[in-house]
Amino acid sequence: MLTIEAGGDGVVVMKGRLDAAQAAHAQGVLDQVSGTVTLDVAGLEYISSAGLGVLLRTHKRLMAGGGRLRLVNVGNHIFDIFRYS
Repeated sequence: MLTIEAGGDGVVVMKGRLDAAQAAHAQGVLDQVSGTVTLDVAGLEYISSAGLGVLLRTHKRLMAGGGRLRLVNVGNHIFDIFRYS
């Protein structure tokens, strides 16, 4: 299960598992944000390749519009997934 809370201050909090079953939902939420977005992943337990694709598409879209995607509170397990990817 994945929960995503997008605040008006550009902070998006993601908790749970971002896998193929949740990728479309996550993409739908992240497609609504713009500018510089801070993604707090302290509660993210797992991210699959489908989840990585969601973040990459969001990052590219934001950069094309002059914004950016920043990840904060990245735990060791999630950091390892990014490093090995």
